[in-house]
Amino acid sequence: QVQLVESGGGLVQPGGSLRLSCAASGSIFSINAMGWYRQAPGKQRELVATITSSGNTHYADSVKGRFTISRDSAQNTVYLYMNNLKVEDTAAYYCNADIVPYNRYSLQRNYWGQGTQVTVSS
Repeated sequence: QVQLVESGGGLVQPGGSLRLSCAASGSIFSINAMGWYRQAPGKQRELVATITSSGNTHYADSVKGRFTISRDSAQNTVYLYMNNLKVEDTAAYYCNADIVPYNRYSLQRNYWGQGTQVTVSS
């Protein structure tokens, strides 16, 4: 079994910062792209940022210049550093990863974490 477990969410004032972490565990052979998505109440889930296994990153326009995604491949962990948070960043944040489980003959699968809540409010 493969699991993604997020941590680091919470309540923060506008202009504040948070760091989200997502650790992948279980029977993992390799991890390709990892990323963060978010879903606000009443809205569809949207991409926040992604990072490839070689370190190439992609950001939603709404977070460019404020959020930074990084990964520690040795620890199977991806991070999202969020600065200058705005009220509109309030959402449940979900980790996502393309993982080849077990061995090199396995098919790549897409996994989701359970989500962590980020609330930006004064």
